[in-house]
Amino acid sequence: MKINIAEIRTRSNYLSILRLLLAIPLWFLFDDFSSQATRTTIFIICIFAAITDTLDGYLARKYNEITELGKIIDPLADKAVITAIVIKLFLIEEISAYYFFLIIGRDLVIFIGGIIISNLLGKVLPSNVIGKITVSFIGIVILLIILNIDRNFFLFNFFYYLSIALMIISLIAYGIRASEFIRRKKHESV
Repeated sequence: MKINIAEIRTRSNYLSILRLLLAIPLWFLFDDFSSQATRTTIFIICIFAAITDTLDGYLARKYNEITELGKIIDPLADKAVITAIVIKLFLIEEISAYYFFLIIGRDLVIFIGGIIISNLLGKVLPSNVIGKITVSFIGIVILLIILNIDRNFFLFNFFYYLSIALMIISLIAYGIRASEFIRRKKHESV
């Protein structure tokens, strides 16, 4: 897989890079998570990150700026922001070890699997819909925690357990998709 330097200079990639960099202030803001002002700031940054995620995909499609680099940096930015937040929430005991390890484990399996598949195929597979939906539901749970919503509230539990189910489903879907691409690649070489 070759990345052309011109691929970096796209509107969508700039937004992905900006979102990737948002992980840094978020990491430090969680040190003062008990402050309502800090929680509000974290919430605003998270909403901004979600907007840039939606906007970078839209711009990439609208201006035909879908690049191999973009296929890497977009999900990397998502994972960096989510991972920074989830690690901090785990360290300050706002999420359970089970939820933490499920998110991190899923992301590690997908990341390592993605590297292996990219090396086998010579190209990066774009994210799929179920993966994007899963990240959205994890994001909703994180936002509800940031907003300090009661964990016994029906809405919180709905999104929490649905995000767990989606993590498992998306991991299985990624495995099936990867095996299909590997099978196709083997048939092409025969």
